[in-house]
Amino acid sequence: MQPINLRSFKQKVRINKRRFKSFLTKLEKNPPRGLHKTIDEIDKAVWAETDCLSCGNCCKTMTPTFTPKDIKRISAHFEMTPAEFKDKWLMYEKRDGDWQNKKQPCQFLNLKDNKCSIYEIRPADCAGFPHLTRKKTVDYIHVHQQNIEYCPATYNMVERLKLSLSQAK
Repeated sequence: MQPINLRSFKQKVRINKRRFKSFLTKLEKNPPRGLHKTIDEIDKAVWAETDCLSCGNCCKTMTPTFTPKDIKRISAHFEMTPAEFKDKWLMYEKRDGDWQNKKQPCQFLNLKDNKCSIYEIRPADCAGFPHLTRKKTVDYIHVHQQNIEYCPATYNMVERLKLSLSQAK
């Protein structure tokens, strides 16, 4: 497993983003039979070569959605009330009705080693990120379209999926 070079990753995204998003849009409209099985197989290969701790780009550039359960669990960890926790670290995103971080990078990210200081109790959104193998793959394609810009694992999954489906024709 090689460390992720964010500069190289961002350059690949700039070059391929439009093509990948177009591919995903077509896939969403006309998903091939066995898509989820194909993604499950690709997922194993992607994670065998992805070192998240050498990257941390998701925590540096995105914010998770904090569910009420997340807020209750994490605020208890800090011996705060949910209201105190929200006031200190979160903002309410009115458009989506979500609680999100006030700032980026995430306040719980250690920038020296890209480790999460609340990893064991992190938000469910973080635990599931980047959501590659959700059971209803088609329902998550719009998420993959966004995440290819932030997550090398998602980018690699889409790249491999594109290759796999073109070879299957």
